[in-house]
Amino acid sequence: MTALTLSSSSAAGLRADAVVVGVAKGPKGRAVPAPGAEAVDEAFGGKLGAVLEALGASGGEGEVTKLPAPDGLKASLVVAVGLGAAPEKGAAYDTEALRRAAGSAARALAGTKKAAFALPLDVADDTAAVAEGALLGAYAFNSYRDGGTAGTDAAGDGKGAGGAKGGKAGKTGKNKANGAGVKAPLAEIALVGGKRDKAHRAAAERATVLAAEVNRARDLVNTPSNDLDPTGFAAAAQQAGKEHGFKVAVTDEKALAKGGFGGLLGVGQGSQTPPRLVRLEHRHPKAKQTIALVGKGITYDSGGISLKPAGHNETMKCDMSGAAAVLAAVAAAARLELPVNVTGWLALAENMPSGSATRPGDVLRMYSGKTVEVLNTDAEGRLVLADALTKASEEKPDYMVDVATLTGAMVLALGNRTFGIMANDDAFRTRIHVLAEAAGEQSWPMPMPPELKKGMESPIADIANMGERMGSGLVAGLFLEEFVGDGITWAHLDIAGPAFNTSGPFGYTPKGGTGSAVRTLVAIAEQAAHGDLA
Repeated sequence: MTALTLSSSSAAGLRADAVVVGVAKGPKGRAVPAPGAEAVDEAFGGKLGAVLEALGASGGEGEVTKLPAPDGLKASLVVAVGLGAAPEKGAAYDTEALRRAAGSAARALAGTKKAAFALPLDVADDTAAVAEGALLGAYAFNSYRDGGTAGTDAAGDGKGAGGAKGGKAGKTGKNKANGAGVKAPLAEIALVGGKRDKAHRAAAERATVLAAEVNRARDLVNTPSNDLDPTGFAAAAQQAGKEHGFKVAVTDEKALAKGGFGGLLGVGQGSQTPPRLVRLEHRHPKAKQTIALVGKGITYDSGGISLKPAGHNETMKCDMSGAAAVLAAVAAAARLELPVNVTGWLALAENMPSGSATRPGDVLRMYSGKTVEVLNTDAEGRLVLADALTKASEEKPDYMVDVATLTGAMVLALGNRTFGIMANDDAFRTRIHVLAEAAGEQSWPMPMPPELKKGMESPIADIANMGERMGSGLVAGLFLEEFVGDGITWAHLDIAGPAFNTSGPFGYTPKGGTGSAVRTLVAIAEQAAHGDLA
């Protein structure tokens, strides 16, 4: 993974390949150098803003302008990145704007060994945002390119998360183009101009862990299904637990059958690779609360017998993004030594059509004892989650959150960058929304209209796995609620939109797996560690 340091050197004096400065939209639309750029502006004779304007820069958010460094700087390149509108006098820059700007700059510096980031770093929150954005922006997944290198070292062992079944994940740390001409990520980031006190150091350390775990989730999501099936995912979880000191227990298909996990078994029975239920556990002696995180882990979703149409299969390796987020969040809680007990549940299966696959019209008996009529085998995520939610409920956590790429309806409702939040408690739903926004993840509270339950009535089973087409994203949440234990405060995050970016990269978000919800889950765990979530 890209290295990060807090440097006492100035932007002018640090030996680096490039120096990154911020530029904002000032009065009358003029480009104004942001705090942190003073030394660079001085090297330009106080005319950095004018030079940038001459090059067409406006300070717009995410805009990147490269120019040769003048005499007076040890770096040979200056990278000016837009921060958007300059704040009012005395006001601070928005942390998400700093995060995205740092990510844009890091992406633009792929192939570079070392860059000095001279962005606004007045308070520890600024340091956290710049560090996090830069580290997330410096991500690349090059494991399968000829001669390529894994763009992160998320697991901390130089192996990346790919190749769980012995695939092609390579070594990290090389800073050169591979055989396909793809540049390696920026190798080293130095934050200059900020303080180096305890608060700023802690902010940088947290950002380093958080970025590593988001990148772990990205690696898992990006790994092709032929190298990451349920057994391979379970092995990756065991490896992560061994590295970072949290417990991992894997329930195989024989134990699932003995235990009556009809949802997991029903979804996975069409595949040659059997399903798994993985339990993760981070415990802390000073913990006062327990949270359970449950992730959908469909390592490939063909739709089963209800086969997806052409054009909808190519990215279905991402249908385990929820489980990837849960694994990463538990690892982050362990690495940060958060004083809260966190259990993670990975509901892992592959949804394939075959002679042994579940058919539309079949009835499954779930772990809870409820029977479910399967009207559509492509509504499989809620079936594996139902078993995991019931099992997690037995431990009576204080709070429970599930995460899933669950419905296309949520993408239609909220777009590709925002996830939906449903809950059985309005205050809890609002709290998660606030925490997600503060973490830099776009989210929106969604209702759970009780009248939609009627559409899931079945003439032969306790409930059907489908309901009304209109509002089907909400129907999915109502289905899951049926499997949440009594008295447990629960929320459901549908990350179908932001989990996998099929368009071009932006800010600190790459193309492909994004690591959506990891930062929100960690924020939830931190809030539970230091105060009540409700």
